[in-house]
Amino acid sequence: MNCKVSSLFCANLLLALSYPASILQAQVAPPQEEAQLVEPIHRVENQQVAARIAPPATVGPIDLQPQPGEHPLMPAVRMAKDGVARIDATIADYSAMLIKEERIDGTLNPKEVAFIKVRHQPFSVYCYFLQPHKGRECLYMDGPNAAKGLLVARDCGFRKRLGKFELDPEGRLAMAGQKYPIMKLGVRNLMSELAVVGLNDTQFGECEVQVKQSAINGRACTLLEVVHPIPRQNFRFHKAEIFMDNELKLPIRFAAYMWPANPGEQPPLEEAYTYLNIKLNNGYTDADFDKNNVEYFK
Repeated sequence: MNCKVSSLFCANLLLALSYPASILQAQVAPPQEEAQLVEPIHRVENQQVAARIAPPATVGPIDLQPQPGEHPLMPAVRMAKDGVARIDATIADYSAMLIKEERIDGTLNPKEVAFIKVRHQPFSVYCYFLQPHKGRECLYMDGPNAAKGLLVARDCGFRKRLGKFELDPEGRLAMAGQKYPIMKLGVRNLMSELAVVGLNDTQFGECEVQVKQSAINGRACTLLEVVHPIPRQNFRFHKAEIFMDNELKLPIRFAAYMWPANPGEQPPLEEAYTYLNIKLNNGYTDADFDKNNVEYFK
């Protein structure tokens, strides 16, 4: 196996395994309550890993103010469309820590935490889970001409002895406990979906939009908060929060809440995805998404 791929993988995985469980389990908190996560720097030439605390971005907030007479969501729609084009032009791949929360059949699942590697062309994903099923792995790569590929997975615990197996990523087994198939994972897919949902919502009123400054894990963010006060078939959520990293110009957290069952209650979380410690353009190759990679499925 390529030495560079091997050393990069080991460095990333060792760092991921070193995250304190209490930090990974914590809810994303207001800026003053946030824990600082350690951001890695890879020293490939001598196979060492250094670390530093990620400083807050110093760039200014993202402009999401509407023009006179336009729907308050139109700036976000433009931002999302431009963001997809910018990702396609400038970001080939990235790694991150993904914290995922999803409500399935009315029940909020335990929070999932995974170290991920994502490549955009061809679309490819590798996941190593840290919580709650530590050691579970899966990878996916699109087939020729962006055709749907196979999900390769290996479970943890006593099921680990079953080895790795291949699944239809949209099949019953692959989708058990999941809201979306693996092909929907990642910040590009999130940005694209924001453009679609936002454009749909611009057709209707009853939309309250606020733009605030916030932070996620010490990263300065522009927070777009969208609220639909009254349940309508046209709307997918009661409240959505989109945290855009001011420096990276990427959505690093999305959370959607449904309408509360009774007046005065807190809106229940439907889904949330937080991308921490994003590292762009790592030079990933097919070896990083190869089911026969000797660093995977050990």
